[in-house]
Amino acid sequence: MQRYDVFNGDADGICALIQLRQAFPCDTQLITGVKRDIALLQQVPTAEPAEVVVLDISLDRNREALDRLLASGSKVFYCDHHFAGDELPVHDGFTPLIDTAPTVCTSLLIDQHLNGRFREWAVAAAFGDNLNAVAAELASASGLSAEQAEALRQLGVCINYNGYGESLDDLHFHPADLYRAFSVYASPLQLLADNVPAWQKLSQGYAEDMEQGLSCAPAHQCESALVVILPDAPWARRVSGVLGNELANRNPERACAVVTEAGEEHYLISIRAPLSNRTGADELARRFPTGGGRKAAAGINKLPKQQLGEFVAAMTAHWR
Repeated sequence: MQRYDVFNGDADGICALIQLRQAFPCDTQLITGVKRDIALLQQVPTAEPAEVVVLDISLDRNREALDRLLASGSKVFYCDHHFAGDELPVHDGFTPLIDTAPTVCTSLLIDQHLNGRFREWAVAAAFGDNLNAVAAELASASGLSAEQAEALRQLGVCINYNGYGESLDDLHFHPADLYRAFSVYASPLQLLADNVPAWQKLSQGYAEDMEQGLSCAPAHQCESALVVILPDAPWARRVSGVLGNELANRNPERACAVVTEAGEEHYLISIRAPLSNRTGADELARRFPTGGGRKAAAGINKLPKQQLGEFVAAMTAHWR
């Protein structure tokens, strides 16, 4: 039976799969893409039953493809922390591990599933998903030093940074290639000690793009919200998500949005709920076409430019 691993191309999806395949190694076909490419399950063929692992992509956005796979006789293990819809499928071939709490990510769910066997990867992923307090607490409880925790934070943030882009051409690495390069390490600390070329390229690219992002003055700021607009450029698309996290960390009482030019008619938007109230980002995003995500962080793939004022007003009111 053919096996498929379907996973988000960000830190959470990659680190979740590394943990799982360290525990249960096998040959699989990888299906992934840029972070916002979440309608991935439709790429799995339904002509023959298959064994499918799905990590860190919304079940709600992939429900029809999931139903087709289950109807074909496939077995699906589905682990995620995004909005899953009103009801989960009830099927003998379906095994869900889903928790939408704002302090949870997919890698933390896999860490629990594996009883912490590859916890350092889960810590890196949690940092990459901007769950800094959760990640720091888990690192401390696992006996990691402050220096080791900081190293894992930098790695997680940079893996997450690599997932953002309009297309794969914007990324430094295809997420599947980054997974293959990093998954040979049971411990990410050893990866960092070896200073592998992929890590060198990621960390340098992150530093350069973040410097440009942080130099952009806010287009809107008030007591409840902060909005930054970036140009239509590869560096801006790459940095949009991690810049949103950094702005949220620097403004914990405000919701933050990074608005990136996406051609002449649209904006691409990354939304972060206030760290002091990590909820509501998904609700705000779903008010607009192509919007979705999770409670603490969400996005809108194509916001018509004429709706930017409406979005900013809705964002400001949402957390007032």
